[in-house]
Amino acid sequence: MPPAGCGRADMGNTIPSGISFELSDDERMMIDSVRHYCQTEIGAFVKAHGAENYIPTEKMRELLKGLTEFGFVGGPIAQEHGGLGLSWKTFGLLLEELCAVSLSIGITAFIQTMVATLCEKLLSPELRDKYLPQILSCDAIACMGISEPDVGSNVVEIKCKAKPVEGGYVLSGEKTWISNGDYADICICVARTGDTPTALDLFLVDRRESPFDSKNIHKMALNATSTAQLFFADCKVPEQHRLTQNGQGLRQVGGIFGVSRPLVGVFSVGLGRAALEAAVSYAQERKQHGKAIAGHQLISGYLAEMATKIDASRLLILRALDLLDRGVRCESESAMAKWFATELGVEITSQALQIHGGNGVTCEFPVERLFREARVCTIPEGTTEINKLIIGRGLTGISAF
Repeated sequence: MPPAGCGRADMGNTIPSGISFELSDDERMMIDSVRHYCQTEIGAFVKAHGAENYIPTEKMRELLKGLTEFGFVGGPIAQEHGGLGLSWKTFGLLLEELCAVSLSIGITAFIQTMVATLCEKLLSPELRDKYLPQILSCDAIACMGISEPDVGSNVVEIKCKAKPVEGGYVLSGEKTWISNGDYADICICVARTGDTPTALDLFLVDRRESPFDSKNIHKMALNATSTAQLFFADCKVPEQHRLTQNGQGLRQVGGIFGVSRPLVGVFSVGLGRAALEAAVSYAQERKQHGKAIAGHQLISGYLAEMATKIDASRLLILRALDLLDRGVRCESESAMAKWFATELGVEITSQALQIHGGNGVTCEFPVERLFREARVCTIPEGTTEINKLIIGRGLTGISAF
């Protein structure tokens, strides 16, 4: 455990982390309940359905509705708006339990939660009363439209345009790599509202009233959930569905990343846990040279490294989430948590595969899938390279991108 007072790494400021490693009784009960539900109900579904088979929209909606009983989607939402008022730290621990069983379902629930928090913050009271209950209940599945075919980390290059017309705006453009995209009834879309690089604003697009098209993207992993292209062709949205003014959309996107980066790190901690559990079980059962391979020093060392990497990743994530809970700016800490956890996720799952030997590369064992899923996690919410540049900017005050 780090000493008290160990906090930020930027510009000499030392802010106490405030992290308590002792869970309250309510938190412990909630996490235990989520673990049991995920390992039984979600685990049984994944085993029967297949971890890589696409989950149709209505089945995913049913799964999400079941998860809402355990703090997902509404967990971080204020109680007066229909949520539970959980801290991000607690929600991160809940998310870890789900991702350890199914990252595909975990990603879908994570995106739904992030959109709910954004709607709570930005929607007018009238729109919030209309849309937030739909999202919290998962009657409507939501996504966020940020990335485009030629636009990844550099958000200011977004080309999707919002043209003013009588009574609202017409959106024209394409989005890609959109989690939940094909499922989505609602999209929070980032669109250009002016000619300057920062003239970007957010719009709520209700697909049932303002239709747009979508097409799923096949990936190296995580094909059980939707990652899609979205196509906005003269898509008219009402004027009141513009959620930000004067280019404040860019600021809101930055705030989203501040929360989502450490939570994407949670994805890899969940995968690492699953890989470690598989490796421990295999090492106890597999025999070579007259004894279980767990009794060989190299294998024992691999397991120790994996367990330590998981804990180190979780600690960086908890620090970032704790700072967010206390309203402390933590751009560098969020970036550290994301790149460190996701890169170590690749190492952990690779070591698990190595422990399995030839069996590790077959589809009969889960570690080859976990390895592929871990590799994907280094890309979203800023690649490892972009997150390192963010940390460097925090240290020097000079941007390298």
